[in-house]
Amino acid sequence: MSTTREHSEARLLVPSLMFIALVVAAVASLGAPLITSVATTFHVALNSAQWTLTIALLSGAVATPILGRLGAGPHRRATILATLVVVVVGSALTVLPLPFAWLLVGRAAQGVGLGLTALMMGVARDHLPEERSAPTIALISVVSIIGIGVGYPLAGLLTEFGGVRAAYGLGLFVTAIALLAAWRSIPVAPEGRSAHVDTADALLLASGLFLVLFLVGQRSLWSHHLAVAVVLAIVAALLLCGWTVSGLRGKAPLVDLRALRHPAVAGANVAMFVGAIGMYILLTLITRYAQTPHGAGYGFGLTTFVAGLVLIPFSVLGFIGGKLTPRALERINAPWLLAGSAVIIGGGFVLFAVARSNLTELFVAMSVLGFGVGSFSAAMPGVILAATPKSETSSAMSFNYVVRSVGYSLGSAIAGLVLDAGTDTGHVFPNDSAYTTAALVGIGAMAITTMASLVLARKRSPETEPTVPSADAPGRSRANR
Repeated sequence: MSTTREHSEARLLVPSLMFIALVVAAVASLGAPLITSVATTFHVALNSAQWTLTIALLSGAVATPILGRLGAGPHRRATILATLVVVVVGSALTVLPLPFAWLLVGRAAQGVGLGLTALMMGVARDHLPEERSAPTIALISVVSIIGIGVGYPLAGLLTEFGGVRAAYGLGLFVTAIALLAAWRSIPVAPEGRSAHVDTADALLLASGLFLVLFLVGQRSLWSHHLAVAVVLAIVAALLLCGWTVSGLRGKAPLVDLRALRHPAVAGANVAMFVGAIGMYILLTLITRYAQTPHGAGYGFGLTTFVAGLVLIPFSVLGFIGGKLTPRALERINAPWLLAGSAVIIGGGFVLFAVARSNLTELFVAMSVLGFGVGSFSAAMPGVILAATPKSETSSAMSFNYVVRSVGYSLGSAIAGLVLDAGTDTGHVFPNDSAYTTAALVGIGAMAITTMASLVLARKRSPETEPTVPSADAPGRSRANR
């Protein structure tokens, strides 16, 4: 009987890991297309409604390293199940007819689920054979990105026909299924591991990240209360410095900062940070441009649902890029593939900068972005895990996802700042030229990402070749052996 159950769990494991990663990403992104609807439904200002997205990103960034450390220990299965319970409860709060404050509490609980992606990678690396773990980890990284494109159109459609509660109801439904899938398929972690969490370390990192992402998302604070913003920025810097010192000196740090001394790990995180900024700039530009009414002299005036459809090419091409990456890694080292993916994303910026007069051109730019992001995301784990022990998979990838979250937030903020700067006094919408300027900023970000990846590729020597399962471990070409 137990043998039959073990076979059933093994068969369900890979699809369950994919589904959970997709669900938590899609549910966390539900805030973006629903901001206007939330403002009208709850009779709050747009700035307040924006917090339905911001608070999910904040809680996800704070929870990710903590869950990553817990996931490195013997109680990983319990951690995954408990986290999904929190997400389900939060999803229920977004559906129930409660005041706006409870909606924010629910969104914060949903955001905690973003920390599960790194744990899914840890499970795959521990419980799948080498030839299956590498492509599975790559695809988990990809679906955590394309979940954004899946959530947007579905949320927009449900909002148009059933209101904002119906859209959040979808989140409750899929998170409940994800919890059931995890309960049925997630195995216990291997024995002999420790999951000690340094509470002081966790508080320092959580407080520092909270302030950083809060300041990034509050452009009005910098405009109207500069002194307060500067003081908070200094406090955030001090907290993160304290966390760094604690992490370097502690015996069981929340994130193993010593691993950043490895060129592959440090370089990959730099590339992820700058690349994430560029990726989110273009995603923000295209979605805002598509929804700008014709009266602004440009734009297409799309509804929330139709604008969400623009993201479908992003998801489809992102998935294709992710599926092709493991095969490409048989011939190309992961850092070189990172550089090539950054160039592709830069090409999407160029297309948007020079050609955006019709929807077809936006779809093409979004497709190029999706393919580049998919291949970039699938190649990234191979670079980091090549220098990471199995037991530290969840912790190492969780730090990379924190870096990515901060990069996304900065990208969104930078896009908003450039567009705000290009908005004439008394006008609601920015000038068309502001979008070109923002695209040029994004091209610069991807150029830096490309250079960082090339430096990483040239520094990579035989000593740094993978000795543990990674996205570029199976089937390396003869040139790389």
